[in-house]
Amino acid sequence: MRGHRRQPSIELLELMGVVKENGNEQSQLPPVHTPLSYDYILVAKANNEQEKKQNEYIEELKKKKLKVTKIRDDVLVFYGIQAPKEIFERYRYLLKVSDACNWSSDQNVVPLSTRIRIVHFILNHTTIRSGEGLRDLMKMKVFKAKFCLHEKKKQRELKESWARWTACLQGQPITAVRNYFGEKVALYYLWLGWYTYLLIPPALIGVIVFLYGLAFFNSSPLIKEVCEADTVMCPLCDKRCKVWQLSDTCTYAKVSLLFDNNGTVLFAMFMAVWATLFLEFWKRHRASYVCEWKVSDWCEEEEELILEIVNDPNCEPKEYKHSYLRSTLVLICVTAMILVIIGLTHALVVFRVIAAVILADGSWEFLRNHSNSGAMMLGAVLHYLIITVMTRINRIVAMKLCEIEETRSFATTEKSFTIKMFTFQFFTYFSSLFYVAFFLGRINGHPGGYVRISGKWRLEECHPSGCLTDLFIQMAIIMVLKQTISNVFEFTGPWFCRWLKRRQTKKLQRKCAHCYLKDDSEARHGAELCDNCKLRDWLSNYRLNDVDSFSLFHEFLEMVIQFSFTTIFVAAFPLAPLLALINNIIEIRLDAIKMVTLERRLVPKKTNDIGVWIDVLEAIGVLAVIANGLVIGVSSDFIPRLVYRYRYGPCANGTETDIDCMVGYINNTLSIARIDDQSLSNELLVSQMITPSGLNVSSCRYKDYRNIEDYSLTPQFWLILAVRFAFVILFEHVVVICKFIAAWFVPSAPMQVKNDRLFDKLNRLKEELSSFEARLHSDQP
Repeated sequence: MRGHRRQPSIELLELMGVVKENGNEQSQLPPVHTPLSYDYILVAKANNEQEKKQNEYIEELKKKKLKVTKIRDDVLVFYGIQAPKEIFERYRYLLKVSDACNWSSDQNVVPLSTRIRIVHFILNHTTIRSGEGLRDLMKMKVFKAKFCLHEKKKQRELKESWARWTACLQGQPITAVRNYFGEKVALYYLWLGWYTYLLIPPALIGVIVFLYGLAFFNSSPLIKEVCEADTVMCPLCDKRCKVWQLSDTCTYAKVSLLFDNNGTVLFAMFMAVWATLFLEFWKRHRASYVCEWKVSDWCEEEEELILEIVNDPNCEPKEYKHSYLRSTLVLICVTAMILVIIGLTHALVVFRVIAAVILADGSWEFLRNHSNSGAMMLGAVLHYLIITVMTRINRIVAMKLCEIEETRSFATTEKSFTIKMFTFQFFTYFSSLFYVAFFLGRINGHPGGYVRISGKWRLEECHPSGCLTDLFIQMAIIMVLKQTISNVFEFTGPWFCRWLKRRQTKKLQRKCAHCYLKDDSEARHGAELCDNCKLRDWLSNYRLNDVDSFSLFHEFLEMVIQFSFTTIFVAAFPLAPLLALINNIIEIRLDAIKMVTLERRLVPKKTNDIGVWIDVLEAIGVLAVIANGLVIGVSSDFIPRLVYRYRYGPCANGTETDIDCMVGYINNTLSIARIDDQSLSNELLVSQMITPSGLNVSSCRYKDYRNIEDYSLTPQFWLILAVRFAFVILFEHVVVICKFIAAWFVPSAPMQVKNDRLFDKLNRLKEELSSFEARLHSDQP
């Protein structure tokens, strides 16, 4: 028989420091069945008005041979639930004969995590005579809380090795996390750890791109041309705004060059390929671990069938259903919701336009001079507030739509909810960014022909230093606000709630010495804690913050949205990977501390992948290629600079010169508007054409490629537009080809994983054949 070998992929992760293990500890799981272990706890108020339904539900549990221990406190009643051994034996047998789950590691033992999962399912699928289940009873306040207990000893071990701030730069004990919280939580932390580790290269390269722009601060002819220019620019708003000097934007031009330079193109290409490599290597690591945990062929829907039979041997199967009417209704509702979110983006645009006018009319000179930038920053803050509010609304709508669909199982419901919630959140986060990246400053018109909202307010223009600056400001504010504020509330919220519950409930005396000995002695199966010590442990778990089936979903959603920020608009914000890296180092320990010490224990769930999230991440990778190609080709000045260098600049004729090839570029990008033009004189007041130094001017410049006579677009504009589209097509094809090559080059599962599974199945089949032949020979006379 082939001996067990460590997976090279797992050893590589240990070497990198992503995880820390001590060999094959995953197989060292003793059977857990002692009176010290309560599978689940129900809590109700003492003297509850609906005590009759409470007792009726408890009686239904007893009919299923569940042992119920009732302990009364002053204001609360606790019910400790223990399932009999027969239930788990039935579960093990059904696993063995199932199609998809029969290679599970639960064949030989039933750890407490599995016991909790089974009892959790039974409790949620037990109803009283009126047809109300536990969820309904909790909504009716018949029961106040439900939770599974933290195991003190293992909880302490996880705190020492993982859930503490001093372990920020250490690997995660993924197998220990799996043994305690189940495969679903373990795979989340494995994915997050790998994602964080893989952020190191793009974070370093992003800083290099940033420093590359910094190195040309003083030598770039573009910056010199802006800073030394005496060019008079057209007013940025109506009536109050006056003409201004291009040199006023010297600082902004320097900032713009930090992220809008030649290195940005290569960095965007690198990030698109990086996203593919990240996902492909993740698939390999996932395959190694699920093989090690023996859940490679696990099927969540089939386990739900098994649990239904364990709960009720006479149950009827839930049939698959599909309704074109319901699907059409859901599609219409999703579309309507997306249109509402896009409508909020339009509202943001209107807000920024009006805010710019108000700031320009204000009494503070600094705000008058920077009204557009101030409006953009205020818009970004308002966008963050809209995101906060819409997150709650999106969740409610997604849940209602799942109810309309009438999904067959929890696994199907979770998948449907994930897709809808992510779609709503994606549009909430990125609609405004897409507007800033691809529409801002391109539909606002020109002097004498500005596009106006309600014929009154001018549409906002790009920042004087370039359109990419606006996108940079928007992304920086949202990312910093989101990550900082979210982390603060994510930690302080549960901590404050726990402190509040401790204040509201009385303190019990310490656990007695006799029960301490029982708690530490795992071998003494007959030991039983006294009621006061049981109540003390149950009350301490009750004080922790509540969790539900979607608690882990919110963690995933937060990280996938961050992944979207890191990849989709990375061309506009090369420092995004660095911010994500810093955030994730904190996030891993923050989530661990919260999950181990501040929240009730999550019901352990078995799975073999991260579900539909892998499809979402792959979709983001494809969108990142398209978005970065468009940002570089359409939003940045990379293409206009390229065209100028080889077509209109001093080096265009191919002869060598002593001057830089980009000299004169800024002047080339500016068009002229004359005050004596009839359409312009109706739009601009004479008082607006006075420079800060008091000089009256008869013309001003604005950023565009238009003729001075009739404001028609010049041939240079059409040439640049053609090159832009050509670049986008070329960029996307090259990067997509690189992504396909990278995906093909990295197999989704290591060969040893495939070979181990092959040998395991072969040996299992041989054992089955041997036992069959033995039975056959024993039956012969």
